[in-house]
Amino acid sequence: MRYREYNFDGLVGPTHNYAGLSRGNVASLTHAGQAANPRRAALQGLEKMRLVASLGVGQAVLPPQERPSLRTLRRLGFRGSDEEVLAQAASDPDSRDQLLRLTSSAAAMWTANAATCVPSCDSEDARLHLIPANLTAMFHRALEAGTTTTVLRRIFADPARFAVHDPLPGGAQFSDEGAANHTRLSAEGAKGVHLFAWGRRAFGGPAPAGEPQRWPARQTLESSQALARLGRVAPAQALFPQQHPAGIDAGAFHTDVLAVGTGNLLLLHQLAFVDHEALLARLRALVPGFTAVVATEEELPVSAAIKAYPFNSQLLTLPDGSMALLAPDESRQEPHARAFLERLPGVKIHYLALGDSMQNGGGPACLRQRILLSDDERAAVTARVFWDEPLGSELEAWVARHYRDRLVGDDLRDPLLARETLTALDELTQMLQLGAVYDFQRLDSRSF
Repeated sequence: MRYREYNFDGLVGPTHNYAGLSRGNVASLTHAGQAANPRRAALQGLEKMRLVASLGVGQAVLPPQERPSLRTLRRLGFRGSDEEVLAQAASDPDSRDQLLRLTSSAAAMWTANAATCVPSCDSEDARLHLIPANLTAMFHRALEAGTTTTVLRRIFADPARFAVHDPLPGGAQFSDEGAANHTRLSAEGAKGVHLFAWGRRAFGGPAPAGEPQRWPARQTLESSQALARLGRVAPAQALFPQQHPAGIDAGAFHTDVLAVGTGNLLLLHQLAFVDHEALLARLRALVPGFTAVVATEEELPVSAAIKAYPFNSQLLTLPDGSMALLAPDESRQEPHARAFLERLPGVKIHYLALGDSMQNGGGPACLRQRILLSDDERAAVTARVFWDEPLGSELEAWVARHYRDRLVGDDLRDPLLARETLTALDELTQMLQLGAVYDFQRLDSRSF
């Protein structure tokens, strides 16, 4: 059976802004308070999708989430019309507009965090498994799990082929950050080996190798183990490497900040995992032809890797079997990062302008969720989410109609922005043939 990888990219939402909400994300904190350009950010993302499709790699889209989340604000006790709820949240003296910023975040654009995927060719029940991430480490991201689950169930609707699970139960013990901490490696025609990385243990005391001291470790070992069970991954095919505490403290809040892999190739910084040499030896035994390219601290200081995101690139296998890597333009500009990338054997490098995402802490790999589909599984998806030029052109025109070209924190108070956003999302779900997936679409009445 033929399988093809599809990169499901998140569309940047109309409320894209720089609120500095993500502890441990150096770029997010550094650019907090700056003016954002949602229209340009969305068009940059679409241009990346067009490039991936032009290389012959599968490409698809996922919609933004409803923001501001008026449902969340009402659950927190704000009452009245939608306009009144926004005004109350914006003027609340205790939160000082923090609640409005949290509930307006467009962070769902980084769909590497949306879910963890185990393809049917790897699972013991021969179904594709998707486990939406609960993202409980960050309040503004934990709001995404319900809509993500709804959207994935609309797209992957055939229960005979697809299992879209509920997110893991909430709480610090089972904090799950999705595919940003998951890597699948494989040889041609063989079952994949899955790396479920983690940063801290919930039970049994701290990890033997220690845990970060400056920034929080978001993913737990226990959640990674649960993902492997839910995805029906055979024990021999699942590895659980620990993120290096020093890497997390440097700003590698997810694995994909310091490592990226596909097929039988893994690129990593020496501070990506604890005892990376032992991990690589295990992978050489499990994956025929496995190759690793390791950047040492001397070659590529971790501070430069965090700044330029060379590992947060999309590593793609092209139809002819060759490889390409889509890297942020910041990696071209940073001398150490560029030198590392351009020594990769047989990998064609494409540098992309994604500054509006990068300034909030998300590179090319953050913007996509890898999903491996058989031809039959692809045919079973009826939603209009797979990239072609007509869809791409329609999405660009949709962005041009509905997105602002400048957004600052005070604009989140504007009821017109909320009205613009809901109008845009209503149109988008019709374009993508998803039906009613948002709260406002399922209510009998609304003031906007």
